[in-house]
Amino acid sequence: MSLRHLENPDLLFERLEKQPVRDETGCRIWQTIGNTPLLRLEALDRSSPPGVRIYAKAEWFNPGGSIKDRPALNMILEAERSGDLTRQKGILDASSGNTALAYAMIGAARGYRVTLCVPQNVSDELLKALRAYGAEVVVTEPGEGSDGAIRKARELHRKHPERYFYIDQYNNPANWQAHYQTTGVEIWRQTRGEITHFVAGLGTSGTFMGTGRRLKEYNQDIQLVSLQPDSPLHGLEGLKHMETAIVPGIFDPDLGDAALTVSTEEAQRMVKRLARKEGVFIGLSSGAAAAAALRVAQSIRSGVVVTIFPDGGRRYIHENFWEEE
Repeated sequence: MSLRHLENPDLLFERLEKQPVRDETGCRIWQTIGNTPLLRLEALDRSSPPGVRIYAKAEWFNPGGSIKDRPALNMILEAERSGDLTRQKGILDASSGNTALAYAMIGAARGYRVTLCVPQNVSDELLKALRAYGAEVVVTEPGEGSDGAIRKARELHRKHPERYFYIDQYNNPANWQAHYQTTGVEIWRQTRGEITHFVAGLGTSGTFMGTGRRLKEYNQDIQLVSLQPDSPLHGLEGLKHMETAIVPGIFDPDLGDAALTVSTEEAQRMVKRLARKEGVFIGLSSGAAAAAALRVAQSIRSGVVVTIFPDGGRRYIHENFWEEE
């Protein structure tokens, strides 16, 4: 089957076939999560061999603005089903950004107290948004990054197990299962099964693990390519330098077929490039994903490369690199 339907600009925001129409009486905010568009990246195609096409899932179309809405919802729902999450125990977890926002949004909608441990150097916009949803925010040492937030969340849970349900996104299988159940299925259907390469960043690793496992079930020949920052000190929020970070329990290093590293500067250049040449305004982890996807595309003669854009660029507009030529 052909991907021409995705190459038509009028059909750029192609949705899943037979996507259910929203009930006329409306829906709840968490019911709008998923079924995000698959974007054709023609600006990158032009830098690739003629037989290669590059696509990206635009995850900022989720109501919380990022791909983290998917695992946050699934982890909360699974905890409700198991009885681990109750009205007496509030939600507790560590996050450097998008997952915190997803917890705050979904927790407010479903009636839970939410306590979030975040590094002190997250943006003021994020902190204000978390508090707007009514979440309690515990700031941790900025130099310790997401690992410091993890240690603080563990400490709070150890001291007050009766007060908190610790979701623990880094070790919770419902994290990667969210992508196995949704993201991987959507990509397969949206590409009509023609995907040949999947590229995604490693943070909690849930996106890569869950989507990759589902795609391999569809077709073992699909190549799974992970990416991470090229050094411990980086500006790619949401991504981990695995060699020097607390490695998530859900991460399986044997799943991927290849691994790439991307520098902060390379990601910044790609963010600018896509904004100015494609009209696609993405965040830095998305810029890193696009850079890695382009490298993969340039290394093959034909194929369909799909990557994930975890969030959009509005949260990062204050970054200094926008002023640099």
